[in-house]
Amino acid sequence: MTTLTPTGRAQDVQRPKKAFPLGRLVAWACLLLIVFVSVFPIFIVLKTALTGNKALYTEAASLWPSQPTLINFQRVLGLLSPEAAQAAGGSGSSVSFATAMKNSAVFTGLIVVGQTFFSAMAAYAFARLRFPGRDFIFTLFLIALMIPGIVLFIPNFITVKNLGWLNTMPGMVAPFILMSPFAVFFLRQFFLSLPRETEEAAYIDGASPLTIFFRITLPMSQGPLVTLAILTTIGMWNEFFWPFLIAKDEASYTLPVALQVFKTQTPQGTPDWTGLMAGTFIAILPVFLLLVVMGRRVVESLAFSGTK
Repeated sequence: MTTLTPTGRAQDVQRPKKAFPLGRLVAWACLLLIVFVSVFPIFIVLKTALTGNKALYTEAASLWPSQPTLINFQRVLGLLSPEAAQAAGGSGSSVSFATAMKNSAVFTGLIVVGQTFFSAMAAYAFARLRFPGRDFIFTLFLIALMIPGIVLFIPNFITVKNLGWLNTMPGMVAPFILMSPFAVFFLRQFFLSLPRETEEAAYIDGASPLTIFFRITLPMSQGPLVTLAILTTIGMWNEFFWPFLIAKDEASYTLPVALQVFKTQTPQGTPDWTGLMAGTFIAILPVFLLLVVMGRRVVESLAFSGTK
């Protein structure tokens, strides 16, 4: 760039060079490394699921099978006869992943609907209603966040057994369907941020608290409710220990339980790794797609609720 000096002479002025964005480059490199570490195991699961049983060990060092096949998915979904499955390298396991997927969908769906609805009602009561002991009860909810869930399995199991709900869907969903301390705390933080003027105007018009809750508060809280539903879906879809305790028959298995049983049913002595990875990919695919599509909303809603 050329400028004029006070004497009228032209003088070249060099523009300052921009500093190399080293910090941004390092940040992007770390982010890519984290993404790679997170996604690469899923890629290995898919690669193994698409590999024939005979080629599993001969192509272990390759990043992609030379002859991809869907026969492992057909085996675990029960689309092949037992003879054809064993001929394709199966171990003879009889677990039906199609039934397990249906059970997981019912198990997760019931808990997501129930826990989201009841937690929203409890959170609204803590945020808006006035009643004796409200703050004390909410403090107990916060304390419950620090209690490990494992200590509740024994009393819950005894209760479900006394009710005669072992090996049933009601027995599997009973400990989770009402509410969770985190869900109540999360929604309460959002309800506190809602403007009171709208609710006060509804009170003046004669609306009851239930009318305000269903017609005003819930429609204004679609974002946090969807976020809570997504988080609950991820947690319940991957829940293993409680369904493993309650479900004793194959007809009641959820996907995590079916994977464990499939792994242990190895008459030939060696785990059916290709079939196991096919079942694992079927189990993680819905949650993976849910996070890819809705991950940004979850992060934004959690960040917003945490600032109140």
